[in-house]
Amino acid sequence: MRRFAAVVIRSFLQGLLILSPIALTAYVIYVVFDGVDSLVPWVPRGIGFLIIITVVTFIGYMGTRFFVGRMLFDAFDYLLEHIPGIRFIYSSIKDVMDSFVGDKKRFNKPVWVCTNLHPEVWRIGFMTQKDLAYLGMNGKVAVYLPHSYAISGYVIIVEAKNVKAVTKMNAAEAMKFAVSGGITTTDEEKSLQHDKKIRRS
Repeated sequence: MRRFAAVVIRSFLQGLLILSPIALTAYVIYVVFDGVDSLVPWVPRGIGFLIIITVVTFIGYMGTRFFVGRMLFDAFDYLLEHIPGIRFIYSSIKDVMDSFVGDKKRFNKPVWVCTNLHPEVWRIGFMTQKDLAYLGMNGKVAVYLPHSYAISGYVIIVEAKNVKAVTKMNAAEAMKFAVSGGITTTDEEKSLQHDKKIRRS
């Protein structure tokens, strides 16, 4: 009886491990879809989502392909950046968005940072400024360190000699590594694990 109970419990836990990522992913997709779709409440379910996606895509196309559209958006951007009070909120949000997905992406240079010498401790981060001489800090660099299991983080200023480039991961893999607390696996590791499974079978 104990053996049977142990098998049932183990199978249940294994089922949770298999289904939890799928369920959470589906839930996040549903929340995003529902939130976007509800922005246009007077149309049938699903149509609002398509309308918002179409409008955003059209604005993006107009802002990058046509001179007049780019001028209008630049003028609106200039206006928001010069309205007292609003400019601080707008410019901060804009800088963060540009850092992740804009043409001026900043989180694309993953590095290892030595944050402690005795004992030696290295942390993964992203170099956002490679020259701080304009701040009177010669030889210093700025590195953003993401928090694990969160989208927050903080910036540290260190000697350039205490920073070295990440060579075994691209920027996306490095961000996953940092945010997951180091428990994520790279595509190379997944490939090796897959090969091991094939050999065993």
